[in-house]
Amino acid sequence: MGSPIVHFEFWSANPAQAAAFYQQVFGWNIQHLPEMDYHMVDTASGGVGINGGIFKPKDGPIPAPTSLYLDVDDLDAYGRKITAAGGTLVVEKQEVPGMGTFSLFTDPDGRVLGIWKRAE
Repeated sequence: MGSPIVHFEFWSANPAQAAAFYQQVFGWNIQHLPEMDYHMVDTASGGVGINGGIFKPKDGPIPAPTSLYLDVDDLDAYGRKITAAGGTLVVEKQEVPGMGTFSLFTDPDGRVLGIWKRAE
């Protein structure tokens, strides 16, 4: 089974401005979640496409302007596969309460991507 893309993130120095841009231009429903300092994006695509979020990373520089998250069944197993294939884990497993867990990695070209396991 493949690992579908299930979420995107736009990493921004000014998330509120980015959210306003995408809301105005594309009509996306964007809700600010102040407790997470995160803008949840619903592309309102009628079941077509994916949803995501917009935020400013808290630590270090913004590693890339966009990241995609791949759905997996076991973060640890995929972390081992990633490193064995020449990738690097850059953010160890972290929980998003009530939603799931994720890790970030770079592929051999330096792209930052995420792996995601939904909460059970």
